[in-house]
Amino acid sequence: MRFALTRGRRPPAPPASQEVGDLVRRLEIRARRLMENRALGAYDAVFRGHGIEFAEVREYEPGDPFNAIDWKVTARAGRPFVKRFVEERELNVLLAVDVSGSTEFGTRKRTKKDLAVEVAALLGLAATRNNDRVGLLLFSDVIESFVRPRRGRQRLRLLLHELVSHVPSRPGTDLGLALRTAGRALKTRSLVFLLSDFRDGGFSRDLTALSRRHDVVGFHLTDPAEGKLPRAGLIEVRDPETGRLGVLDLGDAGVRERLAGISASRADRISRTFRRSGCDQLVLQTDRPYAPDLAAFFARRARARLK
Repeated sequence: MRFALTRGRRPPAPPASQEVGDLVRRLEIRARRLMENRALGAYDAVFRGHGIEFAEVREYEPGDPFNAIDWKVTARAGRPFVKRFVEERELNVLLAVDVSGSTEFGTRKRTKKDLAVEVAALLGLAATRNNDRVGLLLFSDVIESFVRPRRGRQRLRLLLHELVSHVPSRPGTDLGLALRTAGRALKTRSLVFLLSDFRDGGFSRDLTALSRRHDVVGFHLTDPAEGKLPRAGLIEVRDPETGRLGVLDLGDAGVRERLAGISASRADRISRTFRRSGCDQLVLQTDRPYAPDLAAFFARRARARLK
């Protein structure tokens, strides 16, 4: 069930050009400060290129793998040589951001969309500092905007400008369409950061298909009111993606428990979908700092690579 209080925050009007510029600058400053505090200190240890390239041949040393021997060079030299390869560092990074109506919901410090924008800015800066190519895909139940991955700080600024200034044309969510679009657009193995509240249940097959060719990390954007509703009596609510109106009696403990159960079941279903697809997932909340959660997530992933 999706809902928002009818007196809650409405989708904002298109920001003015000066306002967009100010927002982008604030995003860049905040992201740089977090990077300086090592919020994503393990980024380069966790997300490397997924291919290998030939570097050189060298003489065999005890412990070198047998299948690394270069038999042609060995035959010519009369003693064993092995091929040495290095991992490709360069990555394509795609920030796939949900801008549907439900992401405008927020009852604490920020909306889910605000959270997505801040996290995307931090991830984009981390990728740019590692000389990765960064692109942007904004989606609702249509593809709102797509910017192909390119390198450079000016490219990142362009992406942030698009992320801040874009006003969605549709309120719904189609995660499957976004995942299929990413799969068609990315020609080489890439890293896809998917930022969404996942208010769409039909994306499991497309997520699995995308994860076979690319490294997909999901960031589940949540608000505490979705799982723990206040005892507020009768309230009018509106589905942010369909516009349907309804009335809830939050003074009824049974109603609050059922809604909390629906929210918990949805969160569990999303987690199981990511596990089955072989993708990592991190839950982020609007009411708490996201940098510590990101740092812990990257550290866990870095440790997992070493096992």
